[in-house]
Amino acid sequence: MTTLSPYDSMSPVEQAAYRAKGAAATLAPLPRAAKDDALLAVADALEVRAGEIVEANAQDVAKAREGGLSEGMIDRLTLTPERVRAIAADVRDVAALPDPVGEVVRGSTLPNGIDLRQVRVPLGVVGIIYEGRPNVTVDAAALCLKSGNAVLLRGSSSAYRSNTALVEVLRDAVHGAGLPADAVQLVPGESRDSVRELMRARGLVDVLIPRGGASLIDTVVRESVVPVIETGTGNCHVYVDARADLDMAVEVLVNSKAQRVGVCNAAETLLVHQDIAAEFLPRALDALADAGVTVHADERVMAYAKDSRATVVEATTEDWETEYLSHDIAAAVVDSLDRAVEHIRLWTSGHTEAIVTTSQQAARRFTQLVDSTTVAVNASTRFTDGGQFGFGAEIGISTQKLHARGPMGLPELTSTKYIVTGDGHVRR
Repeated sequence: MTTLSPYDSMSPVEQAAYRAKGAAATLAPLPRAAKDDALLAVADALEVRAGEIVEANAQDVAKAREGGLSEGMIDRLTLTPERVRAIAADVRDVAALPDPVGEVVRGSTLPNGIDLRQVRVPLGVVGIIYEGRPNVTVDAAALCLKSGNAVLLRGSSSAYRSNTALVEVLRDAVHGAGLPADAVQLVPGESRDSVRELMRARGLVDVLIPRGGASLIDTVVRESVVPVIETGTGNCHVYVDARADLDMAVEVLVNSKAQRVGVCNAAETLLVHQDIAAEFLPRALDALADAGVTVHADERVMAYAKDSRATVVEATTEDWETEYLSHDIAAAVVDSLDRAVEHIRLWTSGHTEAIVTTSQQAARRFTQLVDSTTVAVNASTRFTDGGQFGFGAEIGISTQKLHARGPMGLPELTSTKYIVTGDGHVRR
C-alpha cells in the first residue's frame, strides 16, 4: 500500500510554501559566510544576466503603456542596465551587514545554576505581497536570505515577466552557491486566487508582509489567516510650533512634502500654531507654491492665502485622512500644541510626525503624546527610512505595535527562542 505525501494533495501555492518550509529548515543553522557567499553570487549573476532581465522587463513596460498605466507607475516598473547594477550593489551591501541570527538578546545564569539565553532565530517562511516594483523582488529576497528565511514573492501582474526573470536568476545563483533554490520562489499564478491561497497557508507560511497602497495592505490585514506584519500608509504631519525658527520650519516643511512626493514618509498635512500663523504661513505658502504643491486649506489658512502665489483649495474632511502621494498637502491652523496632537491622533496612520520648535518643553511634550512609529524634532519626515537610520536596508516600515515597529531591518526579520542549559537540573 502506497502512502501519499500531503504534498500530492496540495495546490501549486501550497506546494511552493511546503518546499519553502523545507528550505527554511536548511537555511536556519547556516553560518554567515554561507549566506554571504550566496548573496555575492546573486549580485554577480544580476550583473552578468542584466540583458535578459531588462528584456523581460521591456515586455512588462510595453504592456503597461498599452494599458494606460501612469508615467509615474511605469517609472517604478522600469528596469535599465544601470538600475540592475544598482540593485546588485544593494545586494552586496546586504551581504556586508551583520548577521542577526544567533545574537544573544539577553542571558543570565539563574540562581539554580541553569544558563538561560534568548537568541535570535529566523522567522521561517516569509511571504511578501507587493505592487509593481521589481526591485522589491531582489531586495526582499536578499534580506530574507541574510536573516536565514525562505521567501515567497508575490508581485503584481504588471511586473510578472520581470519578476519571473529575476527569480530565475536568484534561484540559479543561490543553488550554485550550495543553498536550496527553493529558498527563493515566485508564488505560482497571476490571478488574485494565488494571493488568497498564500494568505490562507497558515502552518506553511510563518508571516506575510504586504508592501503597497492602502487597499492592498487593508485587504491582506483583513483576509489573511497567516500572521501579518502591517506596513502602513503614511499620512504624516508637520506641526510648526509657536516657538519655531521660521527659516528652519519652511525648509523642513518643503523637504518633508516635496523632496519626493510618492513615498510613505512624505508629509501630507501641515499644522500651524495660531500664534505664529500670521508670520509663518505667507512664507510657507509661497515656498510650497515654488515647489508646485497645491494646498488644501481650512478657513484659517485661507485667510493668509489672499496674497500668496500658492494654489489653494478649500479642505474637506476627506483631506485630513488622505495620503496624497502627490504635490498636495492639507493645512490647518491649531490653537495649541495639544490641539495639534488631538488632530494627529484623530487622522494619523501612525507612520511619522514632526514638530518644528525651539522649545525643549514643547518638543518633549510632543514626543511623549504622539503615538507613531517615528516622531521627528526639527527634522524632515523623510528620514523615516531604514537606510537613513543606518540599518543598511529595510523590508518595509511597520506601523503596527507587535514585534516590529518602524523601519524593518534584518533584526525585525527574526524571532527569538530560549536556550536552557543545565547539568541534570530537574524542577522540584
